[in-house]
Amino acid sequence: QVQLGEAGGGVGQAGGSLRISCAASGRSLSRYAMGWFRQAPGKEREFVATFSWTGAIEYGDFVKGRFTISRDIAKNTVDLQMNSLEPEDTAVYYCVAGFALKRIRPIHWGQGTQVTVSS
Repeated sequence: QVQLGEAGGGVGQAGGSLRISCAASGRSLSRYAMGWFRQAPGKEREFVATFSWTGAIEYGDFVKGRFTISRDIAKNTVDLQMNSLEPEDTAVYYCVAGFALKRIRPIHWGQGTQVTVSS
């Protein structure tokens, strides 16, 4: 049973930075992609970033160079550094794992961590 646990998030200022982290337990995800989705109030969940087991990285179109995903495959962790935050980044951020995360619904989901950006 894979479990994904997020940490970090909270409240940030517009133009500021926040970092969220995720640790997986249960079994190794070394052959999976890990990444992040988010869901803002009243909106559908959307893809944020993915880091595949081969090292390929993709971001959602809205990121525009503001976020950086990193991953430690040996430790089963994935982080998201968010810079130049905008109020529109306010959402629940979910750690996910699966395959081709930008195109295929993730297999595993964390419980989510709230990120709130004040203007």
